[in-house]
Amino acid sequence: MTDEQARTVANVVLASAGVAAAYVVITTPSLRRLALRATRWWLGASVPVYLLNQVRHAWVQSARS
Repeated sequence: MTDEQARTVANVVLASAGVAAAYVVITTPSLRRLALRATRWWLGASVPVYLLNQVRHAWVQSARS
């Protein structure tokens, strides 16, 4: 088996596992609620931090001009 074939097989296995996990989460109400809650928490934490970093970077760049 070549490296390229091994990578292809690994990618197919990972994709299949991801699809199976998504199916279980979507079809199980308690897991679906947990996933939605985690997504809201992640977006609520990461988006403001990203925007703050972008504003700080723009501020620093404007001072250099």
